Amino acid sequence: MLDGIVTVAIAAIAGAGPARALQLGFGMTLLQASIGALNDIVDAPADAIGQPWKPIPAGRVTVVAARSVAAGAAAAGLLLAATAGPATFAVALAILAVGYAYDLRLKATPWSWLPFAAGIPLLPVFAWVGATTTLPSVFGVLIPAAVAAGAGLALGNALVDLDEDRLAGVRSPAQVWGRASTSRASSVLLAGVAAVAATAALLLGLGLLPVVLSGGLGAAAVVAGRWLASPDRTVRERAWQAQAAAVGGLAAVWLAAVVAAGRVGPS
Repeated sequence: MLDGIVTVAIAAIAGAGPARALQLGFGMTLLQASIGALNDIVDAPADAIGQPWKPIPAGRVTVVAARSVAAGAAAAGLLLAATAGPATFAVALAILAVGYAYDLRLKATPWSWLPFAAGIPLLPVFAWVGATTTLPSVFGVLIPAAVAAGAGLALGNALVDLDEDRLAGVRSPAQVWGRASTSRASSVLLAGVAAVAATAALLLGLGLLPVVLSGGLGAAAVVAGRWLASPDRTVRERAWQAQAAAVGGLAAVWLAAVVAAGRVGPS
């Protein structure tokens, strides 16, 4: 849902009308629903041990139903992307490929951060290309920052599932590197993203407010990360959700400031 909301915001910032922005947001939500459903299917045996309250091990959703959701959401999401143009469709395919690679192969490995690092930058690309069919030159700053943000969020997510992954024998980055090192790496990456965003806003002459908001939202993500050390899983999960929301807000604020300042040039 958060990915869909951020997609709507970025598409609107890019100049899409309400109908196109909602189409892209709904398309992104469906793509993420497909990735999430497949993830729960693959994780069902491990979840029965570590997270028995999740829908499949708890018996609230059958594997057959989850497969239908995964297939149907993917088809519908790709259809919505295709109606926005071939480039948007290609990005949607890339999003699914990255998400499925995480589900099927990389999630249970120390490389589980890699799909996040590759997938997070695809979200603003999907929204902007879907709205305009092109990418502005400022994406040369946004995409590397989004790669770092994706890696930072992935490490935070590994901390959320630390106890369950240990029970299930999953070798996530947090299991391999330890809680302290993983938390430190996540904080450094997200702080770096905030620093890049604020510095770029300053150098581009976007005004004081975008600089302050960029730094503030980045700081919020770092501060939320401190709660990832909590022994309470619910607290850790809410902390990670707050991190993700802060990073999504940072991207939207920064792009809105770029557009307002007339700094959107051709790619």
